[in-house]
Amino acid sequence: MDKEVYDYMQSRLRQVDNGFSRYMYDRIDWQTRMFGLVGPRGVGKTTMFLQYIKNNESKESMLYIAADSLYFTNHSLIELADEFVKDGGEHLFIDEIHKYADWSRELKQIYDTHPDLKIAFTGSSVLDIIKGEADLSRRAPIYTMQGLSFREFLKMFHNIDVPVYSIEEILQGKATIKKINHPLPYYKEFIQRGYYPFGQDNLFEVELNQVINQTMESDIPLYANMNVSTGRKFKQLLAVISKSTPFKPVMDKLATLIGVSRNNIADYLLYLERAGMIAQLRNATGGIRGLGKTEKIYLDNPNLAYVLGEKESNTGNIRETFFFNQMRVNNNVIVSKIADFEINGITFEVGGKNKGQKQIASADNGFIVKDDTEYAYKNILPLWSFGLNY
Repeated sequence: MDKEVYDYMQSRLRQVDNGFSRYMYDRIDWQTRMFGLVGPRGVGKTTMFLQYIKNNESKESMLYIAADSLYFTNHSLIELADEFVKDGGEHLFIDEIHKYADWSRELKQIYDTHPDLKIAFTGSSVLDIIKGEADLSRRAPIYTMQGLSFREFLKMFHNIDVPVYSIEEILQGKATIKKINHPLPYYKEFIQRGYYPFGQDNLFEVELNQVINQTMESDIPLYANMNVSTGRKFKQLLAVISKSTPFKPVMDKLATLIGVSRNNIADYLLYLERAGMIAQLRNATGGIRGLGKTEKIYLDNPNLAYVLGEKESNTGNIRETFFFNQMRVNNNVIVSKIADFEINGITFEVGGKNKGQKQIASADNGFIVKDDTEYAYKNILPLWSFGLNY
């Protein structure tokens, strides 16, 4: 095996802090023969792979490599796996697999040729990564990861330990942060720059804009087999959404605004959603995990709203974006017919200090969620508490 490959892995491992791990770390079956981890740019997929290697490298022979490594200029992925196995390799980690041509076909061959080799890979969630030249769906479970929860943010940036609370515990007012008396300053910090693991960087806004630009101009056009000019259309569409969310999409209007066919808008929105740029709130037909009709469109997370919306960011939109973003990981969040959201038949109206009970008056089981409230009282719940669900 090329020494430079191992040296590169060791250099990356030295840079990794394994004191904090993401929510997905314990959900993954790391001993599965092959699995994929997908998600938007910047949410920590690479770091989590390196953390696992650092925590377990004494137990088995592991190798980490990026799919765009110079090694692949003169070698194939199959050759790498063959050499690694001959050297006693047991667990191969491939980062950003989508950057390697014919990745699907070669992974299938490696899987079939080396039954004792475990393979893990990260990839883009812009398109369904299990669909390629060869079908990996029967061989590799795919995990999808999103950005930090408010709970993870408290641990990662402030070293405040908070347990995960179920939705039932949150509704009962049991979600608390024991080490702090006033959670609202932390919530305000989170919604501006706490969703991404690089949120504390001095150049956070610059880095997030780079993530946005790379996603719009490179990722989506590349994986959807579109040209660069189409990437500009995605940026236009995102700009329109950022200044008017949440809104009920009118396909004809959106098509006219960005100068594309109405028939393309639904696909464009789906690409933006999978890339972690927007979130579509659907009706009860299928929910966020199904094929329900899109009723409202939000930016994916509140950090995007602040960076893209700038001074035009609307407080009401930020509140709803936070709730939807934080609750959709573990729950099927759909649009409510009488209020903002519905989860498992429970109605939620999200607002500020003056929000009353009118919107949920006819709900069998309804709650008012306020962003300026520190503690729960009867059916009034603090918005920040919904960020402790994962």
